[in-house]
This record gives sequence, structure tokens and C-alpha cells, in this order.
Amino acid sequence: MKKVLITLDYNPNSEKVVKMGYEIAQLMQAEICLFHVLSEVRYYGMQYEPFMGYEGYAFPVDYKIQEEFVKVAQDYMEHTKNHLKGDNISTHLAEGDTAKNILEYSKEWNADLIVMGTHSHGTLEKLFLGTVASSVLERTNIPVYMVPTEN
Repeated sequence: MKKVLITLDYNPNSEKVVKMGYEIAQLMQAEICLFHVLSEVRYYGMQYEPFMGYEGYAFPVDYKIQEEFVKVAQDYMEHTKNHLKGDNISTHLAEGDTAKNILEYSKEWNADLIVMGTHSHGTLEKLFLGTVASSVLERTNIPVYMVPTEN
């Protein structure tokens, strides 16, 4: 195993996921890619007519907001990379469905291991929405190391 894909979100518990993933990669002398997905950023800049009595989306929005979200995410990953102070660490930012992007990029990058956190969600939320972790586990051929985190 020579490539470890470590998934990040903005949850403060990501630090635990990164630390565990980094330790595993160090033991394997593996290359690391820190991976983050922005969920459909384009929707943050949409302007809609009032609906159901809600006018929150009816105001003009700065369409550069997407660029700002991307800059913040890139800065977050670069900061995390520098914090690790290791060699052989890259970053990758994707946009869209989180599980789908993790699965696609892990294949594209030829990852040998995916490291990701699991957040506690209620039973109803899991039943109706599923979780990113379960979606990845159900559809990958690559080993996945799950780091339990608390919300």
C-alpha cells in the first residue's frame, strides 16, 4: 500500500481523522492526498423568487461567492498539509456529491486506502438520508479505515 486518501470536512473532529490517517500512512511509508468536497457550491450564489412566503433568496447575491468558498477550502487543505509537515502530501478539492467524489477520485488517484471519519447521526437520518461513510463502504473496492468521531 503506497497511497492513502484522507478525507476532510469542516468538522473540528477532522483533526482526529487526519492524525490517524497520517500515522497509518507514515507506518506504510505511503503518499498522502488530503481530499475535500464542496457540496454544490453553485447553489450558494443562486437567486430565487420568493416561495412559500420565504424571501431569503430573493436578494441579489455576489456571484464571486463560489470563488470565495473554493479559496477557503484550498486554504484549509493547504494549512492542514503544512500542519502535518510531511513530505509526499498533496491536496485535492472536488465539488458536488461527497460520496461520489470520494469514490471517483480514489480510483483516479489509485488510492490503496481511504481514511474517513464517521459522525454520529440519528437513526431516522441514516434511514432516510444515509451517510457518506455508508455510501462509500457500499460501493468501493478499496479498503476503508473509519475513524469514529463525535459531533
